[in-house]
Amino acid sequence: MSSDALAARCQALRLVLSDVDGVLTDGTLTFLPDGSETKSFHIKDGLGIVLAHRAGLRTGLVSGRSSEIVSRRAQELGMSFVKQGFSDKRQALGEILQSAQLKPHEVAYIGDDLNDLVIFREVGLSAAPADAAYEARAEAFMVTDARGGHGCLREFIEAILRARGDWDRALAGLGLGPS
Repeated sequence: MSSDALAARCQALRLVLSDVDGVLTDGTLTFLPDGSETKSFHIKDGLGIVLAHRAGLRTGLVSGRSSEIVSRRAQELGMSFVKQGFSDKRQALGEILQSAQLKPHEVAYIGDDLNDLVIFREVGLSAAPADAAYEARAEAFMVTDARGGHGCLREFIEAILRARGDWDRALAGLGLGPS
């Protein structure tokens, strides 16, 4: 991936979307005796979302499964869009595009499996974690060094912000910009 090609794709971006299981988590589902489930989220991904917001990007989640804990995490992070329980992720993307009044090339998406390919083929920038399904890694514009659940969304967001020239602005919002 050339930095010029990445920069060109990133300039139009207004929204960063992510799959949940296998991207924000390591893909493990743990069911508790009462029927509820637990998920573990990496704190680096949370800060990546905060940095995206500070740089003027909106964020959202698209998942084939539904989980209250995902809704809670998205709310904590101030994410604009949460679409869960969509077996057809293209439909979820369409609803988000309509609601946000965006074109597909204004969206970046990171996913890890076969059901994410329909979104990869429509958005302006796609990525897959290092441990994603072969087909996802082969089709993604970018493959992160980080595995799912281990900061891959943060890595993707950081690459976008650096390519757009927004990294210093995002850090300044945290009081960490250049002095």
